[in-house]
Amino acid sequence: MNQVSLDQLLTEQSNPATEHIDSLSTEEMLRVINDEDRRVAEAVDQELRHIAMAVDAIVERLRAGGRLFYIGAGTSGR
Repeated sequence: MNQVSLDQLLTEQSNPATEHIDSLSTEEMLRVINDEDRRVAEAVDQELRHIAMAVDAIVERLRAGGRLFYIGAGTSGR
C-alpha cells in the first residue's frame, strides 16, 4: 500500500488567500470566505464524473448489505 504523508496533502496546507484574514474588515473577510467557497464548487464540478462513480459503488455495496461510515471533524467532517 502507498503511504501518504499528511503534510503533503493539499488539504493540509496553509491557504495563502486566507493568511491575513484576521486583519481584514468584516466585509473583506466575508468576501474572501465567499471567494474560497466558490472555488470549492468549481473543484467539485471538475470531479463530478469520479464522484458519481464513487456514489454508484457505494450504493451497490449498501444494497448488498454493506455499511458506510462517515469520519471527520469540524467543517471537513460535514
